[in-house]
Amino acid sequence: MAKKKNEPQNMTSKKRQAKLPVPKGKLLAIGGKESKDDEETEVQRLSSDFIKEEILKRFVKELKGVNPMVAVLPTASAEPELSAESYVKVFTELGVKNVQVINIQDRKDAENEEYCDIVRKAAGIMITGGDQLRLTAILGGTCFLEIIKERYTFDDFIVAGTSAGAAALSTPMIYEGETNKGMLKGDVRITTGLEFMKNVAIDTHFIQRGRIVRMTQCIATNPGCIGIGLEEDTAILVTNGEDIEVIGTGLVTVVDGMNITRNTIFEIETGEPFTVCNLRVHLMADKETFTLPTFDQLHA
Repeated sequence: MAKKKNEPQNMTSKKRQAKLPVPKGKLLAIGGKESKDDEETEVQRLSSDFIKEEILKRFVKELKGVNPMVAVLPTASAEPELSAESYVKVFTELGVKNVQVINIQDRKDAENEEYCDIVRKAAGIMITGGDQLRLTAILGGTCFLEIIKERYTFDDFIVAGTSAGAAALSTPMIYEGETNKGMLKGDVRITTGLEFMKNVAIDTHFIQRGRIVRMTQCIATNPGCIGIGLEEDTAILVTNGEDIEVIGTGLVTVVDGMNITRNTIFEIETGEPFTVCNLRVHLMADKETFTLPTFDQLHA
């Protein structure tokens, strides 16, 4: 018998209809390679044998199709031309015959139909390091970003980011920290990232730069989020939007605050140290796997 017009629907059915689709694409978030010399550039750091032969080699392996195209997006970099040139060289040496550079430097560039068309045709995109706030400020709300998200959601498309490019993939996004390493309330600045992963915060150069405390402050402000710290020469490959595989010579740190029993971040004044108790931390090395303990997204 048909239901009356005002009869409420089954809640389980409503939830099923509201759930967002599981992404068909993959994410590759790379922890970056810190300079051993203050004058060393991002381009010089990219030449690391490990990054070239292991992490980027995996990126190439995940590309789908015959003669797949790779798009390189150097928007975050202070040296976009040099950064892009280096990636073109590396990918060419790894056997990719078609590498296209998308040199978006302002929001007007992000509406360029030629750039959008490259993403529509590519099998994957590499977002370089630099400044993650530059990425979100230039790409946020543009057609270009929406096309990348559509490709990631509905196609066998891989989105990779290194350093700032990795940090920008998540939401919330840490974009700046004060000299106190995040131990005082207000030391850590957080904004909305590019939202390829929601309720997940990614931080890079994690162990080398001592960023565990600033990640903890980020999670303390919203324990429903999961923190992922990527060490240098280390990456995560994310499948189905939640299944993680660790790749690399370093460690991935997972910070889980869902079982926090005491949290003073909302009680104290700005500039005071905070307390968090019963935080769960996982350290994972190469080839380890992990499923993010996040809740299903019921709306966009």
